[in-house]
Amino acid sequence: MGLPLPFQPSTPYPSTHPPTHSPMTILLKNILAIYQRELHSYFASPLPYMIAAIFWLLGGFFLVATLLGPQGILAQAAMADQAVQMGMPPAPPFDVAYEFNKGYVGLLGSLSLFVLPMLSMGLYADERKQGTLELLATSPVTNWAVALGKLLAVVSFYIAMVLPLMVCQAVALGAATPPTGSGVFLLSHLGLVLMAASILALGMFVSSLTESTVLAAIMTFALILLLWLVDAIAQGLPGVLGQGLGHLSLLKHFTDFTEGIFDTGGLVLFLSFIVLGLYLTAQSIETLRFQRS
Repeated sequence: MGLPLPFQPSTPYPSTHPPTHSPMTILLKNILAIYQRELHSYFASPLPYMIAAIFWLLGGFFLVATLLGPQGILAQAAMADQAVQMGMPPAPPFDVAYEFNKGYVGLLGSLSLFVLPMLSMGLYADERKQGTLELLATSPVTNWAVALGKLLAVVSFYIAMVLPLMVCQAVALGAATPPTGSGVFLLSHLGLVLMAASILALGMFVSSLTESTVLAAIMTFALILLLWLVDAIAQGLPGVLGQGLGHLSLLKHFTDFTEGIFDTGGLVLFLSFIVLGLYLTAQSIETLRFQRS
């Protein structure tokens, strides 16, 4: 009989070395942690609920007024039909569903101009006020990861605010004959979210400059009002300067989306504002980190 073989387990022993993660995995985990922390703060504070309630109240009012008001879409369509029955020259074709979608999403965009600064004002200002910004500035988490996590959280909260109104609008559009295409409906709301993300990114940078949430909201509103009306300013300027300035208008590119026009120039503009806001915020926190070192 030969010597017995040494014991060999059917499965190898677990390694005693801790698992290693790639830098990208660590970065994504950091962003997710910041995102969850920031999103939880929105649902744990009464102020965002108050903002959402006002947004829903005004959004619902605009929905009814746009559709059923004395000067609403249905009233305009009825007046056009009466004019034809009275023998008057027919008016240009009037797509009720399309006009309602374009007008209502445009009103939501205008309403968002007042809501978005209140959502972004505390992203970093509250951190300054509570004294936790220094901890973020000196933590191993990169400034880009913190800024991106915060931005994703506030954009998610804004989308949660818009969704109930989207459902109500979809129900109203579903009753239209003929119904409007879902592409126009989705594209117009994509433009709304992109515009909101652009404003929130810039508002986040403004919030990183001060510990006063009220001042951050006022400065953000002034900035987006300038970007909203820059097209009107550009029309008064001659030549290439006016044309170039006009391309920076949020209103112009947002209107293209509400009309169902997928404008790559508008998409690039919105994404550029988002990246610019993230970059400026990261640089602002990096400056604070340099001052503390």
